[in-house]
Amino acid sequence: MRTNIVIDDQLMADVMASGDYKTKKEAVEEGLRLLKRKKAYAALLAARGTLFWDDSDEAWARAQAEQPLAPEAVQEVAAPYTVTPPARSTPRRARSR
Repeated sequence: MRTNIVIDDQLMADVMASGDYKTKKEAVEEGLRLLKRKKAYAALLAARGTLFWDDSDEAWARAQAEQPLAPEAVQEVAAPYTVTPPARSTPRRARSR
């Protein structure tokens, strides 16, 4: 998406100097990714202490017994996957100068 924004020149210079950004676009996109991750981390921290994880073999077996795999969830392979290169219709000719 094309957007025109006014960015503080000193802030952009500091960011460009502190990272390995070749363009201003790379620096801005990295900042946006950081904000996105920060929001996800906040959601994880909000769940802290509310989740219980038991990775013992007994717990795994109990969970599998409680929720058996539905037959429609298993997909059969219709055909083996093969890659064939496209056939050339005409041979290439050498360039004449």
